[in-house]
Amino acid sequence: MVMVLSWCMTLNTMWQMIQLHECVPGTRFDRYIDLGRYAFGPKLGGWIVLPQQLIVQVGCDIVYMVTGGKCLKKFMEIACASCKQLRQSYWILIFGGVHFFLSQLPNFNSVAGVSLAAAIMSLSYSTIAWAGCLSHGRIDNVSYEYKNTSPTDYMFRVFNALGQISFAFAGHAVALEIQATIPSTPERPSKIPMWKGALGAYFINAICYFPVAMIGYWAFGQDVDDNVLMALKRPAWLIASANLMVVVHVIGSYQVYAMPVFDLLERIMVKRLNFPPGIALRLITRSAYVAFTLFVGVTFPFFGDLLGFFGGFGFAPTSYFLPSIMWLVIKKPKRFSLKWFTNWGCIFIGVFIMLASTIGGLRNIVTDASTYSFYT
Repeated sequence: MVMVLSWCMTLNTMWQMIQLHECVPGTRFDRYIDLGRYAFGPKLGGWIVLPQQLIVQVGCDIVYMVTGGKCLKKFMEIACASCKQLRQSYWILIFGGVHFFLSQLPNFNSVAGVSLAAAIMSLSYSTIAWAGCLSHGRIDNVSYEYKNTSPTDYMFRVFNALGQISFAFAGHAVALEIQATIPSTPERPSKIPMWKGALGAYFINAICYFPVAMIGYWAFGQDVDDNVLMALKRPAWLIASANLMVVVHVIGSYQVYAMPVFDLLERIMVKRLNFPPGIALRLITRSAYVAFTLFVGVTFPFFGDLLGFFGGFGFAPTSYFLPSIMWLVIKKPKRFSLKWFTNWGCIFIGVFIMLASTIGGLRNIVTDASTYSFYT
């Protein structure tokens, strides 16, 4: 129910973002912060939008570091069972090393090929995951009951789960930046091809996430792993391939979410510190950012808990309720109309998810960190 509700709500807010991109004749709001400043004012808009957008983008990149490293490790364990196995931390470092090179690509258009490969890989490994679970069948004594735990722990785990679902709908944080790359004319405004692209993306999103979640739970019940591919072992070559596909996917996705951060950092360096534009600027700022996300990923490799925390703290505002607030401020729909009720519903649900999943995710990170040996 929550997955379907989230899919519908965020598709609605994505449509709103696309429509608001050119809501002022002759003006294109090419970045989320530009639209926020128009809706809330020059100062307040920046303080409301920028922190949330950065949390989404940086949070995604940290989680992608962890995911890439874990899947590289799993791939090598299957592909070369007799080889000496490296620590997980080393695999995350190896994955991060790739981004020191890819981060030097100049803009969104230059990562189009990497992004396309990532999209194909995402669809492929998702299909392998749910098909593998289906062929695997249910494990012995599979249980769909709630785990035996304290009421407090149970409540926090539910809160964390809300954030994990929110993490699946992260595209709003870069939607306007992507739409800005599409040519726009009065006869064919950018919102037409952008909306077609968004619909296609959401359709693919649904056929990736829903079967994996539901069939994975059917096969493993309460014992399902954060990453269901980790629980599948046969056929070995196919599961190894799927893990490698995940690596390709998160390589491309990391760059897509990092590009707006690179742009922001470089503008700050030029405007505030009078740093001359050029290769040196790009090398310093981008390498520093990759190093930061790599350090956090190696230090706190709690995949599920990170999803919940970042999903609530950043994704719920940018994907669930900030677009609805901006729509109410800019478009001013008639009070008590269907659009008015829809937007206020998105706001209330989004705020609850933000508060609950942030608390649940942070609590779980603290709990898991207390029993974790760092840099293993």
